[in-house]
Amino acid sequence: MTMERTILHLDLNTFFVSVERLHEPRLIGLPVLIGADSDRGVVASCSYEARAFGVRSAMPMRMAKQLCPEAIIIRGDSGAYLKKSDEVTDVIREHMPMFEKSSVDEFYVDLTGTDRFHGSWKLANELRHRIAHETGLPNSIGLSINKTVSKVATGEAKHGKGALQVPYGTEKPFLAPMPIERIPGVGEKTAHLLRSMGVSKIHALQEVPIDLMQRILGEHGPVLWRKANGIDNSPVIAWHERKNISTERTFERDTIDVVKLRGMLTAMAESLAFQLRKGAKLTSCVAVKIRYADMNTHTRQLRIGYTACDHIILPVVHDLFRALYDRRQRIRLIGVRFSHMVGGGHQMDAFTDTEEAMALYQAMDRIRKRFGDRTVMRAAGMDAQSIGRMDNPFDGQAPVLLANRRS
Repeated sequence: MTMERTILHLDLNTFFVSVERLHEPRLIGLPVLIGADSDRGVVASCSYEARAFGVRSAMPMRMAKQLCPEAIIIRGDSGAYLKKSDEVTDVIREHMPMFEKSSVDEFYVDLTGTDRFHGSWKLANELRHRIAHETGLPNSIGLSINKTVSKVATGEAKHGKGALQVPYGTEKPFLAPMPIERIPGVGEKTAHLLRSMGVSKIHALQEVPIDLMQRILGEHGPVLWRKANGIDNSPVIAWHERKNISTERTFERDTIDVVKLRGMLTAMAESLAFQLRKGAKLTSCVAVKIRYADMNTHTRQLRIGYTACDHIILPVVHDLFRALYDRRQRIRLIGVRFSHMVGGGHQMDAFTDTEEAMALYQAMDRIRKRFGDRTVMRAAGMDAQSIGRMDNPFDGQAPVLLANRRS
């Protein structure tokens, strides 16, 4: 007999705001916005008091200030948020055998089989209270047989006691009365399409034939249908902090051409950052590697706030290169590596991004996904001719040659 899975989802409530309130208790109970205080800025996070006015994350800051003029605006400290996220991770690692860190403020824990010994619901609540006690951060939990239902349960728990269990066999009726936007993976465009079909509640989506979903939304359609019906077999993937991606360039001839070297670093960092965004990942550690003609190799790295944005990463890459570079020696190889990665969207970058910058990234990435990741690049990287070897940034892939073309 197959044992039913037991999956815990844990979310740190208004994470950035909660961290700020630990340092400034006067902010408790007040509407707080985290993000750049400018007309072009966006809201990285907001308190529940601000949400009562209609403010939401990723909303333009100018709109948020119109909705909630009394809000206190804080630019944010990604380093402080990274540190608190690590503290929570350490607590979970100490007490739970198998967990996945899906973003800086969101975790999944596989508690399958614990009912035989301690009780999964008891363990889940003990973990919740332990995190609140040891880190000072409020959090909510959801427990069910899979990741989708548990995540939705956590969202519901935030409006109640902070903890919600969905008993086995009740997943479908639990989801049925909710709006379709509650399903993880249903974005604005998908929701608009479904609502145009008269599907506004999950119970209606549950009744749509799966083959029709396939025709309407392609491969994503059946996945969405299964989630609506409480079916999700995706595993909790054991989290390892030092997962990384990297790329290197070995030159056919050793060089001291600084313009060429900087251009190649720009091109490599841009390519890796695109891979982060495409895989919904963020990095918090950037490293640059130099190998000289005499085969001596040097590497330097720097921890940063979680990001996947070129305009944040590129200055770090070039600063590290300047710190490493010895002008008296020719260079045989250069490389860039991103590590300490977690899953996550654009949330951490919202402290410095403008609406225009975010829209530009989305537009460039759409072009890259369709025509290749070197079709759009900064001018500084255009002269980085890729004659030679550049390692593929992902696991086990053979080295690839990247060619720039100019029209």
